[in-house]
Amino acid sequence: KDRHDVMVANPPFGGKERAEVQQNFDIKTGETAFLFLQHFIKILKAGGRAGVVIKNTFLSNTDNASVSLRKHLLETSNLHTVLDMPGGTFLGAGVKTVILFFNKGEPTKNIWYYQMNPGRNMGKTNPLNDKDLAEFKELQKTKAESEKSWSIKVSDVDQKTFDLSVKNPNTPEEAPLRSPSEILAEMEQ
Repeated sequence: KDRHDVMVANPPFGGKERAEVQQNFDIKTGETAFLFLQHFIKILKAGGRAGVVIKNTFLSNTDNASVSLRKHLLETSNLHTVLDMPGGTFLGAGVKTVILFFNKGEPTKNIWYYQMNPGRNMGKTNPLNDKDLAEFKELQKTKAESEKSWSIKVSDVDQKTFDLSVKNPNTPEEAPLRSPSEILAEMEQ
C-alpha cells in the first residue's frame, strides 16, 4: 500500500551521504541522487512509471555503485527512454542532466535516446518550454530514429560496465575546418 503508480522526481545533486544513511540501501554510495534512484525503484508498484532527472555521469561512471545501480535498473525496470538535456536546463545543478523514463517490473531490452537541442543557451531567462519538447514528444510515441534520436539494444551493452553513455550515431558530420592559410588567402582575394 506504500508503493506508487507514477513518480516524477528531480532529486538533489551533489550531496554526499554519511555511512549511516547508506546502510538503508542495498547499493552503498555517497551520491545522494543515486540513493534516491534506488528508493524510487523500490517504492514503485510493479508496472509503475517514473521520470527521474539525474546527472548524465550516472550513465557512464565506472565506480562499483554506479555500475551496480545501472545493472539493477536494467534488470528490474524497463528503461525505455533517456532524454539528454542541454546544459543549463536545471539551474544550480552545475552539471549536464538526463531524464530517465522507466516502468518497473520487466527488464530493459531496448533504450530509446533523444538528444535535446533547442538551438539556444538555456538559463533562468531562457527556460525550457513546450515548443522545445514538441519533437521529443512526437518521436517518443513511436521511438523513431532521427538526427537527434536513436535506439540501442541492452544485449549490445557491455555487461561488465553497463555503460549507457549518450553517443549519438546519427549526428551529421560537420564539414572539415579549413586551414588558416586557406582562410587568409580567401580574405586577401
